[in-house]
Amino acid sequence: MLKYILKRILMVIPVLLGVTVIIFMITRVLASDPAPVVLGEHATPEAMEAWRADNGLDDPLWLQYVNFIAGAVQGDLGTSYYTHQPVTQEIAARFPATAELAVCAIIVASLLGVALGVLAAVRRNKLADNVSMVVALVGVSMPIFWSGILLILLFSGILHVLPSSGRVSPLLQPTGGTGFFILDTIMRGDWTALGDVLVHLILPTLALSLYSMAIITRMTRSSMIETLSADYIRTARAKGLSKGAVNIKHALRNAMLPISTVIGLQFGSLLGGALLTETVFAWPGIGKFAVDCVLKSDFPVVQGIVLLVAVIFVIMNLVVDIVYAYLDPRIKYGAKEEG
Repeated sequence: MLKYILKRILMVIPVLLGVTVIIFMITRVLASDPAPVVLGEHATPEAMEAWRADNGLDDPLWLQYVNFIAGAVQGDLGTSYYTHQPVTQEIAARFPATAELAVCAIIVASLLGVALGVLAAVRRNKLADNVSMVVALVGVSMPIFWSGILLILLFSGILHVLPSSGRVSPLLQPTGGTGFFILDTIMRGDWTALGDVLVHLILPTLALSLYSMAIITRMTRSSMIETLSADYIRTARAKGLSKGAVNIKHALRNAMLPISTVIGLQFGSLLGGALLTETVFAWPGIGKFAVDCVLKSDFPVVQGIVLLVAVIFVIMNLVVDIVYAYLDPRIKYGAKEEG
């Protein structure tokens, strides 16, 4: 098992290096010169040249990349062109908002996806199965930004029951703490603010979780159908066990291995999908911040955010691989035979 883990960890290194090359090339080669955007169109050529020199943009590309990697390894992702604050500090201030949204979204997606998938498998080829598959098809087909706009139009514009933007009402916003508003309000016992935070979370959570819920629903249905046809399930039924005991205790428990893998991978994807969701709902996380920085050509921040999301996604893949190998020893043995 240890050899398998070490092998997976070593495979992460070239992936991350490839990500850094892609990020660097996009922001330094394919993107336009940030100097006119940052300094303004009326800045003199001399001022632009001085600004490029101060930010190391007049160095050779290979030297800029080496400096970027050397800084990233030490936790230094550079300085924002606009706020003049360290990129790590800017990201740290906004990451709790994105993480909180992603955690809530994966919880909702997992609960609804597994429930709909089990219902579809148990009621195969019946009305419940068809309805679940239609919901999954809509979830897969509808872009996040479009579902977000529809949710705002319905619940905020027409029904006026839910807020359309922000994390919390201005008068109730927690100060200090961890930056995770749910945790902060619970620790302080501020239940009014907690309720306001949860209400603001409803629409962006639904929009962000819709696609993942559809994927989990499909995987749960497929895995449950395969498990329900196994011999030990027929034996459990022959012993007179109730349908609930057979479907939940025996079938779902054994079908959870591929489902848990999909849930882990979807959580990593939600951090990337949060970009559009945060933009639509004006959610002050790293996704919206990345969009703002792209428009302002604040490339150090963009590089830092993309690198962070890539690292989290790779780590989630690594964790899923390790957990899968732990739960299913055949994975380890298969890797050993291939080696």
